[in-house]
Amino acid sequence: MTDEATRPFLIKQDAEGQFRLTVRDVRYNSQGYPIVTGVMQDECFATAAAAKTWARDHFNAKAGQYATK
Repeated sequence: MTDEATRPFLIKQDAEGQFRLTVRDVRYNSQGYPIVTGVMQDECFATAAAAKTWARDHFNAKAGQYATK
């Protein structure tokens, strides 16, 4: 179950212009508040589309599961 505000894949551009992918996991505490943990992947990508393709191939990501903020 994923929270609509917290999508499981975050794609951000670093200072060198490369795109990085962070895989996020959302859990909820006993009061129902989300606890988000993220693991940045080691790979760097030239474009955001390449990062999405890699996430789709390695994590079975679907359209609409990506965030850029």
